[in-house]
Amino acid sequence: MRVGVSGYYGFRNAGDEAILEAIVQEVRARGHEPLVLSGNPRETAARYGVEAVRRAHPLELWRSFGRIDLLLSGGGGLLQDKTSRASLWYYLTVIQLAQRRGKPVFVFNQSLGPLSPWGERRVRRALRGVPCLFRDGDSLAYARRLGLEAQLGADPALLLSPPPVEREPNMVVLVPKYGTEAANASLHKLADRLQGEGYEVVILALQPGFDEPVLERFKSFTRELAWDPRRVSYLLAQAGYVVSVRLHGAILAAAAHTPFAAIAYDPKVAGFCRDAGAVFVEPPGNPEVLANAVLTCQQPNWKAIEEMKVRARSSFDQVLKSHRGRVRSP
Repeated sequence: MRVGVSGYYGFRNAGDEAILEAIVQEVRARGHEPLVLSGNPRETAARYGVEAVRRAHPLELWRSFGRIDLLLSGGGGLLQDKTSRASLWYYLTVIQLAQRRGKPVFVFNQSLGPLSPWGERRVRRALRGVPCLFRDGDSLAYARRLGLEAQLGADPALLLSPPPVEREPNMVVLVPKYGTEAANASLHKLADRLQGEGYEVVILALQPGFDEPVLERFKSFTRELAWDPRRVSYLLAQAGYVVSVRLHGAILAAAAHTPFAAIAYDPKVAGFCRDAGAVFVEPPGNPEVLANAVLTCQQPNWKAIEEMKVRARSSFDQVLKSHRGRVRSP
């Protein structure tokens, strides 16, 4: 089958690129080929060896949807209007465009919210009858309150295997996010505390073109800006502990079996940490709570994380096997 994939791809955001890398890996492992809607089709095609099309070109999308067998909307945090109404409108329009081409659509391992009342109405209307897999329990409960056809999945990036690397227990990776000033201020206090305790502190930003200003706050620490999920996974697997503002700082730490904590600037971060049994604090975040998590090496619930990985893997089987019989001739 040719599997269409819609998300925030091609924008050099390490978290979304990690999701895409895992989707490509899992779709191909089952004998199918992805077609990716991308903000940078040339780079996406070269990086993953996939067919990629411009995600913002309606005619190109219409033609491409004529050649797919089904569409995966996600993963990621696409179903929210906190960023903008335009973002939510775009992802729902893509779903509706595929439906008009007669293609099965799955909301695939996304989170849900935050949504305004307007957004809830749009989501409820657009996703009526669409099978939905949500990546955390909070999103699942929210979806069911909206009357959606929802099941629990997990973030595909959990299925990425980190490269072999020697663990450095004294190294702590902190992952900030530009625009979350209170959380970043707490992260800076934590960095100072940990450095005073003798830890090697590495500040890792995950989105070039966006996160550079926040790195300026951490001039006295080792800093890196990386959007390649493999490089990010390497650093997180090397660390003895990770404290992240960004969701995929936590998710890729979990994939690398590195203990982690988070500052939950967004419900999706709280949802993942709650499901994973990991320490998290609400912004601005209490640096002492986070410092205690690092100093005592508080662990998440690794059994729960393994169960997430099982759900993530089985979600591919569930969606792709259910439509194996509908394959067209190329």
